[in-house]
Amino acid sequence: MLSLQRPLLAACLYLLLPCSHSKILWYTNGFHYQDLSNGNGKDEIYFNGIRLHVESPQHSVSATTGSNVTLPCHYHYEPELTTPRRTRVRWFWLPTYANATPPEAFARESKVMVAMGNSHRSYGSFKGRVRLRRSAPGDMSLVINELQLDDTGRYRCEVIDGLEDESVTVKLALSGVAFPYYSRKGRYHFNFFGAQQACQDQDATLATFEQLFAEWEDGLDWCNAGWLADGTVQYPIRDSRAVCGGKGVAPGVRSYGYRHKILHRFDAFCFTASIKGTVYYLNHTTKLNFTEAVQACANDGSQIAKVGQLYAAWKLTGLDCCNAGWLSDRSVRYPITNPRVNCGPTEPGVRCFGFPPPSVKFGVYCYR
Repeated sequence: MLSLQRPLLAACLYLLLPCSHSKILWYTNGFHYQDLSNGNGKDEIYFNGIRLHVESPQHSVSATTGSNVTLPCHYHYEPELTTPRRTRVRWFWLPTYANATPPEAFARESKVMVAMGNSHRSYGSFKGRVRLRRSAPGDMSLVINELQLDDTGRYRCEVIDGLEDESVTVKLALSGVAFPYYSRKGRYHFNFFGAQQACQDQDATLATFEQLFAEWEDGLDWCNAGWLADGTVQYPIRDSRAVCGGKGVAPGVRSYGYRHKILHRFDAFCFTASIKGTVYYLNHTTKLNFTEAVQACANDGSQIAKVGQLYAAWKLTGLDCCNAGWLSDRSVRYPITNPRVNCGPTEPGVRCFGFPPPSVKFGVYCYR
């Protein structure tokens, strides 16, 4: 019985011998899979094969909602190949708000599209809205149609060839405007989810810190704290004063940090980037109460405008009108691009009269 075990023992010992004493067939597909002896003795392996490169000429792209946008991604080989390889591409998306949430709330990347040859598949809210541009060999740029407010974030283009894969990241931002918003019941009535809904009702979404910071750089000064998309509560101050965090404190976007999303209540900072449709002040023979204003827009083949639509028209199309008018949330506002006498402050902006009683008569802004 002992004699039968000796060949097996010898085979086991053979497998444990150093590589220099055994013949091992190394797998290679033309990339990095080289013999470990091809090195400098310091755990560094020399590369002498074909390498896959994935690049993007733009690492940040901005667009407006409702438009089509292209996120560039290209790949090539060094040295160039004489025959084409069969590659696969995968696009992933990490939402903007996921970059700033607490560690326990970090979101995972979501699949946007997977493609190989002429076959492709899209996922989730991107289904039917995305395609690959393929304008030239190696072009795997992602085209997103009918861009939505929630599409912002980081997109990762991953190209796969056998066991080799490389990727590049492109950030998608929206050209738009962040604005403060509060309930007609008064200040500080929204918990986080109420703030989300309030922004959605006005054709907007909760702003990110980056969007609010951009407005602060453009001159936004607002002394009431509001929810942001990442669950923090912040507010932008240009002119330091005692009632807004202290007169001696430097200007900036001030933060209360993360707050309880259900128990704590604040205002909201919303963001809109839509330029689909037209917002206009309705020329009417008489001033209107709120009910009459809604009907007047309907009679004109439109609907009463939302706050986000008015802000977008002001910021993105230059809407300028010195007449106060009703909006769908029962607030009264008017947009000024070119400040002038009798049209409010000396800075451009959307002026707000608050929420007057619905029986008071004003003009109306319609959306078509």
